Amino acid sequence: VVKSWAPVNIFFCLMLFTSMAALQTNSVPMVTVFKNVANITTATADYFFFGNVLEPLCIAAFAVMLTGAVAASWNGMETSFVGLFWMLANCLSTTGYVCYMRYATQTIKMTKFGMVYVNNVLCVCFLVPVALANGEVALFLSSTGLHTWDYGFKNFFAGFVGFFLNAASLHCVSVTGPTTYAIVGSLNKVPVTFLGWMLFQEQLSRKTWFFVSVSLLGGFLYTFAKIHAKRTGESNNAKQLARG
Repeated sequence: VVKSWAPVNIFFCLMLFTSMAALQTNSVPMVTVFKNVANITTATADYFFFGNVLEPLCIAAFAVMLTGAVAASWNGMETSFVGLFWMLANCLSTTGYVCYMRYATQTIKMTKFGMVYVNNVLCVCFLVPVALANGEVALFLSSTGLHTWDYGFKNFFAGFVGFFLNAASLHCVSVTGPTTYAIVGSLNKVPVTFLGWMLFQEQLSRKTWFFVSVSLLGGFLYTFAKIHAKRTGESNNAKQLARG
């Protein structure tokens, strides 16, 4: 089981590493645009590996979301050859992570709780040596300002919530698919934006409102396309049964 699940964690660690490298070598607007490109690469892999054919409205939803991200980020897009390399690597590792997670949830006979447990244990095994090599563990031990009950409680709460987030992600990708999972991941920026506005009094610019509106439009288009396709399929099946 561990050997079969390990690629999920390898792709996950690569996704985290390339994401941090991309943020260091690109502007934030450029990273936002490429996150939408990752949805397209995920949908393409979903088609080739799982046979999930996208409806025309789903393709339109991708186009709307990508166009909105480019328009909202146009004046702030800055990159370099190294930055493009890390963004491309992040798109591929993100696609690999989501698609292999779908494959693993279908082929590995294990409960969702077991999958979350194994996933977290393997993450520790992969990330602790990297943290030791980078001196981050020593830095934490020497930073006495972090050794407080408040810091410990907040980290415990983050890990507690992360457990359920991991379980929800596994369930979502197993019952829907990589493409839908990627779209939901993009749309979560909308509630995060409003939470930042309510909790931290962050100002929402016109570009932010435009990006939120376009993201919601793309999400509605994708949802409508999936619901319409499901109803059409059920109607065709019912007609076939009636003829039979």
